[in-house]
Amino acid sequence: MLRKSGTQRRQPALWRRCRSLRQIKQVHTLLVLRGFLSDPSALRELLFASAVAVRGAIAHAYHVFEQIPHPDLFMYNTLIRGAAHTSAPRDAVSLYARMARLSSCGGVRPDKITFPFVLRACTAMGAGGTGAQVHGHVVKAGLESDAFIKNALIGMHASCGELGVADALFDCRAREDAVAWSAMISGCARRGDIGAARDLFDECPVKDLVSWNVMITAYAKRGEMAPARELFDRAPERDVVCWNAMISGYVRCGSHKHAMDLFEQMQRTGKKPDVITMLSLLSACADSGDLDVGRRLHSSLSEKFSGTGFTVVLGNALIHMYAKCGSMKSALEVFWVMRDKDVSTWNSIIGGLALHGHALESVDVFKKMLKEKVRPDEITFVAVLIACSHGGMVDKGREYFNLMQQQYRIEPNVKHYGCMVDMLGRAGLLKEAFEFIDTMKVEPNSVIWRTLLGACRVHGEIELAEHANRQLLKARSDDSGDYVLLSNIYASAGEWLESEKMRKLMDDSGVNKEAGRTVVDGSTKDSVQSFRGSKSHP
Repeated sequence: MLRKSGTQRRQPALWRRCRSLRQIKQVHTLLVLRGFLSDPSALRELLFASAVAVRGAIAHAYHVFEQIPHPDLFMYNTLIRGAAHTSAPRDAVSLYARMARLSSCGGVRPDKITFPFVLRACTAMGAGGTGAQVHGHVVKAGLESDAFIKNALIGMHASCGELGVADALFDCRAREDAVAWSAMISGCARRGDIGAARDLFDECPVKDLVSWNVMITAYAKRGEMAPARELFDRAPERDVVCWNAMISGYVRCGSHKHAMDLFEQMQRTGKKPDVITMLSLLSACADSGDLDVGRRLHSSLSEKFSGTGFTVVLGNALIHMYAKCGSMKSALEVFWVMRDKDVSTWNSIIGGLALHGHALESVDVFKKMLKEKVRPDEITFVAVLIACSHGGMVDKGREYFNLMQQQYRIEPNVKHYGCMVDMLGRAGLLKEAFEFIDTMKVEPNSVIWRTLLGACRVHGEIELAEHANRQLLKARSDDSGDYVLLSNIYASAGEWLESEKMRKLMDDSGVNKEAGRTVVDGSTKDSVQSFRGSKSHP
């Protein structure tokens, strides 16, 4: 990738060759070894690759940036741009503030490239006050008339609720710019005023692709798929953003068949899906349990990423899909071939193994995680405690519960406590489970008491069951299952009078027992049906 002969030389467009964080780190290492850290152009390319070109590498961009003694304007703009497009846009504003402070002491000054990205970050944060301060800096710099900055200001003010300011900026000249219309429409849609956004959209004389996408996405995010589809079908052109908005909207609404049908239509038109498309479809497969379609998507992704490996996000989605569909063998195959893994990757595989009865394998993967110095989080410990509970590994469960608090300083929440109660209850250690509840730092919820009540039924502990039921009815007295469960405990012990009393108490309390519900998966396509309270069904 890099070479050196006589004077230091490198192949052009270095960032174009990087497809993953691993490759970026390799390039960084070569730059250090060959002295390219003194070459500003090489640093710019490395920073661009980390902050912009490769998804999920922004943390490395910060690492590179902090090693540069005197970053230039391009470097600041690149990192601000990258940060503005992440889930932590506040970092972009912090970088801008740092840049502004240094500019007052003779450092680099923000330019017309800087401000649109900073304003984007303010919009994403909903920080109208900060945006107004940046607006003041724009005026001071004499850049308010710049079209790109002006459109960013319109979108920011409209999104943050300052419609008066947005309208003032949306003057006659701006109304000739399709991008300015899109900014106004987007701002109203972001604020949740879809009516105002639609009025502007209908009024817009020349609608660009962004305007169509904004409205379609706004409707889809609200679950209003009928108007979203109406606009989608009317749109004069569709890019991948438009298709993704509709597909992800159908997935969120549980209309998985519509999502898949639209994906097939997308392929027929020759439009290539991107990572967002595939993530939505994998989510649909996970929710619907459609393993066959999930495998086809996996095959398509394998062809696309042949030689480079899946990104962490895609790998995690595949693992989640296979785990939800019950194919832990396939989930493990994806897990072991992934070059880069984050804590969510480990959590998905540990949790999937635990929930599908592979308790020992789940604990083994957790041990490997610790050995590889990956720091577990609270979700990791929920997963491994579930494994210990399902596998009857009480001593291990106690060990990991203590490890979580003592070594990793993670305070247990109600889920961790619930796992411990479930583990002790399954093992028949009911008295210890009750004592454990007394030591909890959070109030036990109905799930914990119901878990104990179920364990009492399994182990025939009527006295403890009565205590658990009293606590459960205090927490939630409108669930018929709680009454029925104790009634069944009495019945299994031959206490028929007490069993009948519980049934009568349920009736007197006005609690209705819901009818049973059945889901049938037929042999024909799309024949999954559910029905309740019926003795026959076609």
